[in-house]
Amino acid sequence: MSTAPRDAWSEEAAGWHWIGAVPLQVHLHDADVAALPPPPPFHLFGPRIGYFPLLVSIIKAHFSSSLPPGVDTVWFEYKGLPLKWYMPIGVLFDLLCAEPERPWNLTVHFRGYPADILSPCEGEDSVKWNYNNSLKEAAFIITGNSKNVMNMSQADQLAMWESVRKRDADSYMDISTKLKLGPFEDHFWTSSLEPRQGSDEPESPGSVKPCRVPVRLYVRRVQEDLEYLEDAIPVSDWESVSYINRPFEIRKEGGRRITTLEHALETLLPEFFGSKPTARAAGPDSAPGDSDTTPGTPRDREPASASPQEMDVAKKARVKLVRIQGMELSLDTPFPWVANNLRNPECFLHVCVYIGA
Repeated sequence: MSTAPRDAWSEEAAGWHWIGAVPLQVHLHDADVAALPPPPPFHLFGPRIGYFPLLVSIIKAHFSSSLPPGVDTVWFEYKGLPLKWYMPIGVLFDLLCAEPERPWNLTVHFRGYPADILSPCEGEDSVKWNYNNSLKEAAFIITGNSKNVMNMSQADQLAMWESVRKRDADSYMDISTKLKLGPFEDHFWTSSLEPRQGSDEPESPGSVKPCRVPVRLYVRRVQEDLEYLEDAIPVSDWESVSYINRPFEIRKEGGRRITTLEHALETLLPEFFGSKPTARAAGPDSAPGDSDTTPGTPRDREPASASPQEMDVAKKARVKLVRIQGMELSLDTPFPWVANNLRNPECFLHVCVYIGA
């Protein structure tokens, strides 16, 4: 089987991921307006893989004639919620805009930094520091240590950061390949699409080394009876969002040919995606270990389990939305493809999940 179509599809997806942007309409907060008339809002595109502090210089240039004298402490707000500067712009948009708002209306403040809510930010230096730390963390998850990142030359570190800041995917790939942090592989892909040279025999299950994918999950709670995303109550504080770092291990398991996005989410968030297997009555053909009952539990006392169809309906009713890079992917999508092509430059896959609660 040729890999050309899959490679072309992957290359196109990764390319769009790098150039993707969110249209922004930024308003200057009333308290920061020191000259009349108030300035008009500023329109620009916020890179999905970028960060708000990197936009400050061009936004300040637009509002400079209206700002009061003093030291700037810049922060952004959406519907009263201060935006976390270390989260990628695309993730913030996917998480906070249940129904995508275009342009995304934000308010910028140049004074009154909410230090009780947001960690300190010293502009690009803070963003770069955060990026490097996340990259080291991802490297540790993938390889078991961070030496490949920590041993990068100063020139490569600078070139990699510049490629991220400028969204230069080609330059990024030239440097990142040295780190050996991917691609992530599934046994199905490696065995059926890329057979070993000189052998037609499949690899033994034990010969495939599991790989770990760094995943950051953002779980937002919305109304349990929510039918239309536009009716979702806005996030008023960060306490209503669960922020979870949880790596996913891709490994071959009996009976499943390929690891899907659904399986990954069931493993990462079993409290929302998992489902208890339906109980089976022991018949004459049942093996001693086939029963779903636990040792010492009488069968006639076991509670009735919901059918697979009923559990699927209940699961879908609670999970309102799964969004990755602005897309609501089919849960049958191969997870290695998602991880390889939709992860951010710091090698984390960011997943936004809306839960009815």
